[in-house]
Amino acid sequence: MSAADAGHESERGARRGGCHESVADAAFPTPTRASYARECGGKMALRSAGFMGCAGVCQLFFLNTALTTGVFGDQFSILKASQSVHFQNAGPLPGGRIPDVVSLSMGFSVEEDLQWPGLAIGSLFHRPRANFLVTVRGVEQLVLPKSGISYTVENPVPFTLDSVSNSIHSMFSEETPVILQLTPSEERLYMVGKANSIFEDLPVTLRQMRNRLYQDNSVLNLIHSYSLKENNEVDLLFLSELQVLHDISALLSMHNHLAKDRSPDLYSLELAGLEEIIKHYGQDSQQFRDAAEILASVIQKFADDVFSIYNENALIELLTVKTFEAPLLRKTRSILQSPSISNPGSPYGLAYQYNYNYAVVFNIILWLMIGLALSVIVVAYNLWNMDPGYDSIIYRMTSQRIKME
Repeated sequence: MSAADAGHESERGARRGGCHESVADAAFPTPTRASYARECGGKMALRSAGFMGCAGVCQLFFLNTALTTGVFGDQFSILKASQSVHFQNAGPLPGGRIPDVVSLSMGFSVEEDLQWPGLAIGSLFHRPRANFLVTVRGVEQLVLPKSGISYTVENPVPFTLDSVSNSIHSMFSEETPVILQLTPSEERLYMVGKANSIFEDLPVTLRQMRNRLYQDNSVLNLIHSYSLKENNEVDLLFLSELQVLHDISALLSMHNHLAKDRSPDLYSLELAGLEEIIKHYGQDSQQFRDAAEILASVIQKFADDVFSIYNENALIELLTVKTFEAPLLRKTRSILQSPSISNPGSPYGLAYQYNYNYAVVFNIILWLMIGLALSVIVVAYNLWNMDPGYDSIIYRMTSQRIKME
């Protein structure tokens, strides 16, 4: 075998061992590429020594799975938190209680007590001025440049932050808070208050986002990836979501007076571009690895920017979910075999449905009626036993006085 053939053979062996150079390695040549070369050399030495057996293949597969998707399940990470909110190490977080965690961290009450010990008791008088929740579908974990505290999500089910939005509306109805809930892939948008004027120029439809990519100050000028193409629909959706994150932080920087408002702001963003890339290219593709790396860096920059805009008085969370599970429903069989159990007009005399405010409203009406009834009885008793000649000012002022000369 010649020297050239040996060189080609070692190159093919390095490729089979999984030693290839990514986009991040090309951007940072030292010392990343040096360590990368040492790693590839180590793998080639192990291969030449005959150590690449079944156990070695399993270890490499397990390591690759852990680095790309995580082996610890779906993650709920705290990227940035104000000093008034304290998180501590705890067990898994139920997926259906994520809105309650957001509500309690902003100082609002919840219907059911949260038994999860991850959220510690903070200051009652100093709460975050904004909450940002970024949901990434398709992966269980993203490796961010700045790692914060993370929790495993148990039974992730679809949820909304409508309860938090209603609490903000009820308490700060006159302050016009900023409430933005956006899902670019499904073109779902919900804006209330000052968000209508601040995010008036924000691209929300797929056509608007694609046109925005080819304008000035686009993320295409900041992101360089040879595996993601602009003419591909799947890649274009992923790049459009990155553009939305960039535009939101840019628009908020132009309205930095929001940090001084009395009302808290709520932002909820759901990104599905990475999930579509996995479906189209596969989880072991170079496109997925580049997209995951780019998305992690963009989300970290987004968290740093909005945290600085709100003067470090905000809470930024990241939720990474492989797939949302359907909520578990318990089907029961009625004794009366009635298909309309919850119908108030059913012939079986079932009661009307009521919410958790029923007891409060009932007590208010009950004691108000009792107080009014007692007031009427007391007034009627005093009027019945009143002496018009002495007690009534009406008779006293209208009586004729005899003139004495």
